[in-house]
Amino acid sequence: MHPELKQHPEYFSREIIPLADNVFMAFGFAASNVYMIVGDESVTIIDTTETTAAASNILAEFRKITDKPVANIILTHSHRDHVSGASVFAGDDSPEVITSAKGSEDPLIEDTPHPRAKLAMQARTKRQFGIGLSYPEEIIGIGVGPGDRPLQGMGAGMLPATRLISEDRTRVTLSGIDLELVMAPGETPDHMVVWYPERKILLSCDNFYRSFPNLYAIRGTAYREFDTWADTMDLLMAFEPAVLGPGHTRPVFGTSEIQSVLTDYRDAIRHVVTATRQGMDRGLTIEELAHSVKLPPELAEKPHLREYYGRVDFAVRAYFVGTMGWFDGNPTSLGALAPAEEAERVIRLAGGVEAVWTEIGKARADSDFQWALQLLDRLIQIEHEAGRARLAKADVLREHAVGQINCPTRHYYIQSAKELEQQAGEQGGDV
Repeated sequence: MHPELKQHPEYFSREIIPLADNVFMAFGFAASNVYMIVGDESVTIIDTTETTAAASNILAEFRKITDKPVANIILTHSHRDHVSGASVFAGDDSPEVITSAKGSEDPLIEDTPHPRAKLAMQARTKRQFGIGLSYPEEIIGIGVGPGDRPLQGMGAGMLPATRLISEDRTRVTLSGIDLELVMAPGETPDHMVVWYPERKILLSCDNFYRSFPNLYAIRGTAYREFDTWADTMDLLMAFEPAVLGPGHTRPVFGTSEIQSVLTDYRDAIRHVVTATRQGMDRGLTIEELAHSVKLPPELAEKPHLREYYGRVDFAVRAYFVGTMGWFDGNPTSLGALAPAEEAERVIRLAGGVEAVWTEIGKARADSDFQWALQLLDRLIQIEHEAGRARLAKADVLREHAVGQINCPTRHYYIQSAKELEQQAGEQGGDV
């Protein structure tokens, strides 16, 4: 795998990290972090992880610190990896569950009379997060979380809100602790941050983590407002926090360091927006921009902007489609051939299927994996030796996964390879 990913198990080692004498972060136990604020007579939990198993492990660690009851659970946003262990922390305490009044972004959660493609989302989510891949051979981390986290009880511990926050800024006093809940849309439109002014602790959750931001998730997401996310970085900096608690990665300490990383985050988002918009105005297409827009070197090499979780080219495509729709401006795209027809004509132009197989072999020998995949897709489209082509594609996906620094991409390749092998087995295909 990519050498930088080999460092992730050590980085995400499990630890209860004190942020103050009464504020604790549970880190490395799950995909997302959980925070506990100990008050006069009770505790407040902020976010609850993706599974009941992980929540149980964290609660056991918190109980080594205090046995005070859980009186409040604050959910910063609606993504499942933050809300799915709430029932474990609640136990028999019947806490108040506090969330944003804004609706969920997640179609796997949202109860709607207008259903969306949930089966497609579930399949793609499994691929993005490498659910079911073996640790550490296939999955070593998810980019912003550990790869060896427990998955039992995924999504099983959600609780309904008992208090909805609708104001932009809401002051609350919870067991003697004065907090401010502030609307801070970014990764999701319903995102809140938690500000503890007495200790100058800001729990920014998923608006910042140690990776280029996931401006588009390949599991499938609606357009995330890039400019709004960048504006939120200015909002977070205005608090001038001394401690920053992300939703997934390790805390950042020191006002100067926090201002620096948040400035970089904002500038990276702004750069992608500006460069993509300017390219669109010059008439460049989606793919031309996806292959040309890069972060400037002074940002790209920052540890908190490496593409472990988000990718710049994914963001470019998302910005284009999110602001202009699917049409890339090229009139040829208005009436594109059906994939199978295009594949048949390209293969004929290449000299037939055997010539294509020969070119695939050359591409694999040269580690030109993307070209090999695109050629194999054309063979699969025309159902030429479908089992053989799917097995070959699975092999190329595994080879291509080795060099990926982006964990969702790596997992998507490997998980898709497993699915192709299963399909080929059902068809009786041999290489």
